[in-house]
Amino acid sequence: MASTPSNSVQSGRIRVLKDVTGSLDRPVGPVVYWMFRDQRVKDNWALMHAVDEANRAKVPVAVAFNLFDQFLGAKSRHLGFMLRGLQQLQYDLEETLQIPLFLFQGEAEHTIPNFIRECGASLLVTDFSPLREVRKCKEEICKRVDESVKVHEVDAHNVVPIWIASEKLEYSAKTLRGKINKKLPEYLIDFPALLIPTRKWPSTDKFIDWDRLIEDNLRKGADVPEIEWCKPGEKAAMEVLMGSKDGFLTKRLKSYAIDRNNPLKPRGLSGLSPYLHFGQISAQRCALEARNVRKLNPQAVDMFLEELIVRRELADNYCYYQPHYDSLLGAWEWARKTLMDHASDKREHVYTREQLEKAQTADPLWNASQLEMVFHGKMHGFMRMYWAKKILEWTRGPEEALEICIYLNDKYEIDGRDPNGYVGCMWSICGVHDQGWKERPIFGKIRYMNFAGCKRKFDVDGYIAYVKRVVGEMKKRKAEEVVVDRKAKESRC
Repeated sequence: MASTPSNSVQSGRIRVLKDVTGSLDRPVGPVVYWMFRDQRVKDNWALMHAVDEANRAKVPVAVAFNLFDQFLGAKSRHLGFMLRGLQQLQYDLEETLQIPLFLFQGEAEHTIPNFIRECGASLLVTDFSPLREVRKCKEEICKRVDESVKVHEVDAHNVVPIWIASEKLEYSAKTLRGKINKKLPEYLIDFPALLIPTRKWPSTDKFIDWDRLIEDNLRKGADVPEIEWCKPGEKAAMEVLMGSKDGFLTKRLKSYAIDRNNPLKPRGLSGLSPYLHFGQISAQRCALEARNVRKLNPQAVDMFLEELIVRRELADNYCYYQPHYDSLLGAWEWARKTLMDHASDKREHVYTREQLEKAQTADPLWNASQLEMVFHGKMHGFMRMYWAKKILEWTRGPEEALEICIYLNDKYEIDGRDPNGYVGCMWSICGVHDQGWKERPIFGKIRYMNFAGCKRKFDVDGYIAYVKRVVGEMKKRKAEEVVVDRKAKESRC
């Protein structure tokens, strides 16, 4: 699609989803940025583009956010984290930039075009997501807005914009890595200063009752409660990256290369995935800060940048160019064939979705990984691979295995409903971005993992004990909260 020039934002980051045709006899209206995936003020190319275009046209700019009803099964864990981050974002937007945030609930196909019509906007800016539901929504919005309204999409999520990195579905990290590295000098650059809009939005009587909104959404998804170890918002995200007490790049980087694949050492990981998923921190900012400290630990930084840029963008590439990114149809032909050839192989155990969800299997290691995800909201990355492959081994066939894997991942992982999650499930079960291995029952040529292999890599018994402690502490806290709530209610009576 055509690109458009901008004062601050590289033209390659911007695509025109809908343009106006011919000259239109009407005044230029405001700019609206429909924020979805990149929920932050700082280091946000989409917000920069919206402000640039508004200042160029001498019109005001506003940010719109649409709260879907439990988007892709989101629960309290996800909605609470997101809404508390948005509450901070509204304050930062209005205090530092005097840009209002309008919050809508319902179907964005209705709410966003209605808002565009009501405020007379001439340009709608959106950020980029490769997920089907969001792309369909944008297509519908383009149809519903007036012919005089332009729609621009900005990839503010990837370091190298998805359509610049590659024009096709890539087979593996190896085939994408060179393309991305070639473009990094052009796109991995410092962010320009975010300008303040020259025209202010007319004053409104809008009021967002965040407390009620959060309470309502937490009640709807109460079966998966919020987590306490990960605080939402841009400031918290920067603290995890650069904090003086426990920041990844300032305090924990040196152990990353050694500890990142050890499930007993979760602090060996960056801890940034929830913030990257909700767009509360920019991957580009993380990469810039990591590059600044590379001399201190080149191996760790290079490993981190591989995960942060190449692997993350490979997941976006897969979901963008493969419409069946969450089904067996999205597997390569060799993988689909081998899985179907072995679909009827005899299984030692066959578990239902309910049994798996409740961690009721004969494998204590698998049960521990499932409980870590349910109670902690984040399963260690190494365990996610073992966890998913065992689901393939213990269900009636690859289609059911993939469906259960994605269901559990999206329901309990704080960073669920993400391209990385879909690709993780597809890699484990369908061999996506992998190669064929020695053929064996059930798995066919899909890479195999087992309990004995895990025992060789880390202290399995130690991990199981660690998860038991985490779950026990959380259950104890929950019981104490119930007692406190009950006493509070009794005192009010």
